[in-house]
Amino acid sequence: MIKKKTNFFVIPLAIGALIFLALYSNTKVDLTNYSTEGLEIDFTVSKDIALLAKDSKDAVSPISNDIQFPYLGKSYVGFKEALGFKESGSNYFRVNTLGYLGKYQFGAETLKLIGIYNPNQFLYNPELQEKAFLANAERNKWILRKDINRFVGKTIGGVNVTESGILAAAHLAGPGSVKKYLRSYGSNNFKDAYGTSIRHYLKKFSGYDTSHIVPNKKAKAVL
Repeated sequence: MIKKKTNFFVIPLAIGALIFLALYSNTKVDLTNYSTEGLEIDFTVSKDIALLAKDSKDAVSPISNDIQFPYLGKSYVGFKEALGFKESGSNYFRVNTLGYLGKYQFGAETLKLIGIYNPNQFLYNPELQEKAFLANAERNKWILRKDINRFVGKTIGGVNVTESGILAAAHLAGPGSVKKYLRSYGSNNFKDAYGTSIRHYLKKFSGYDTSHIVPNKKAKAVL
């Protein structure tokens, strides 16, 4: 009987003590440690790319259509992020077997053209890589400005030519190779060391809004 009476008082007392500690604890969480203020938040995978996993036989688990993905569409940001994903899986620190660097897989000689002479510094600076991408695109757009005016809207090799496709192909193969491809109407189809062709990039990256890219013969990547 005494044991039962003891339990009757001890249990409510213990519950009360736990509630008191939870409500009046002196420990406070400093929310400023979790703030994203001042950070540049940038999505790296569009909905279209992410949903490819749904149809992949290697997918670990199915992706529900109810899941909300950041959707970049055909914007300039969508263009550069899709290209970065294709080049490196959006990995700023990737170096491929041929020595191409970063998220957008730049070669050392191309970097020199836009004012970057230290590949190691470039590799470990994501901000510089983003500026390099824009500077290179601006330079290529200037070099290819006449071909953009001449060929956009035409069909070459079964692909509708767009400005964004031309700029993506120039990123892959260089503007000179893209000129040869367009002016030969697809007969001179450059492929890189991994077998990726100009035609493939023209098709894969068609229809993006690249009006943000201003032609600039002397474009440099400057922090």
